[in-house]
Amino acid sequence: MLRYVLTRLGLAVPTLLAISFLVFFAAYLSPADPVDIILGQRAAPEAKARVRHEWGLDRPPLERYGKYVVAVVTKGDFGRSYQTKEPVTEFIARGFPNTAILAVSALGIALLTGIPLGVVAAIKHNSWIDRFAMAFALLGVATPSFVLAPVLTLVLAVRMGWLPVGGFSLQEGIVDPATFILPTVVLAARSSALIARLTRSAMLDVLSQDFIRTARAKGVRPLGVLFKHALRNALSPILTVAGTTFGYLLSGSFVVETFFTIPGIGNQSITAITARDYPVIQGLALLLAGIFVGVNLMVDILQGFVDPRARVSDQKAI
Repeated sequence: MLRYVLTRLGLAVPTLLAISFLVFFAAYLSPADPVDIILGQRAAPEAKARVRHEWGLDRPPLERYGKYVVAVVTKGDFGRSYQTKEPVTEFIARGFPNTAILAVSALGIALLTGIPLGVVAAIKHNSWIDRFAMAFALLGVATPSFVLAPVLTLVLAVRMGWLPVGGFSLQEGIVDPATFILPTVVLAARSSALIARLTRSAMLDVLSQDFIRTARAKGVRPLGVLFKHALRNALSPILTVAGTTFGYLLSGSFVVETFFTIPGIGNQSITAITARDYPVIQGLALLLAGIFVGVNLMVDILQGFVDPRARVSDQKAI
């Protein structure tokens, strides 16, 4: 198992380096001059030259990239914002907790609703329950968040008055738990539907296997067959999708955060892209990439525990 984990860690490092390289040079190749973003296009040439030297923008690109990587790895320093001049880490630290709790809550809702819905649909295959569950899941997949958000807000917040309309912020002190519900449900809707469809497909495949028929023939109770044998063997693809889903929830919260006025990294990304604040864009991109790689690494490790065949196949490939 240790070899399996080390192999996955070894694959994660070059992936992050490649992403950092692409993100850094994508900003470098942009036609906009960072000095013009910092000082404005009408600044004096002497002031531009001084700022270019102070920010290290007069150095060769490979040298700048090397210093950037060393600073990120050794100090966690992603540079300073062109707009506010504050460290990017402080800028991200204000919004990331809001996005993180939103994404974790949405993933929890997606798993708690999607897996049972998919299991029930698989057990009641070709029944009206199966058709209703899959129609509901298809609706969740097909409805974009920028449509679902105003509809739920109109019905549940404006007309019914059950939930507040505004978003939440962990930096503002005590947070009303009710403010979490609408944005979390909107963000979780598509993921829940995808997990439900995948769970149904995986369960149908497992339930048709010989070992399930053998367990039933031996007199194993239906719940034991369902949870101990069928669901356990169907967890591998579900875990993979859960890891990918979490990355999507973190990076795909732009619409939800904007609509519900949540000061998270989705809002920050839109602001940074509009202002061409490249250090902030680079920091956010690397943060999301690192989380995405880390979550998928955890999923790979969990799959090694859930399904020992994953470890065996990995060792054979090596």
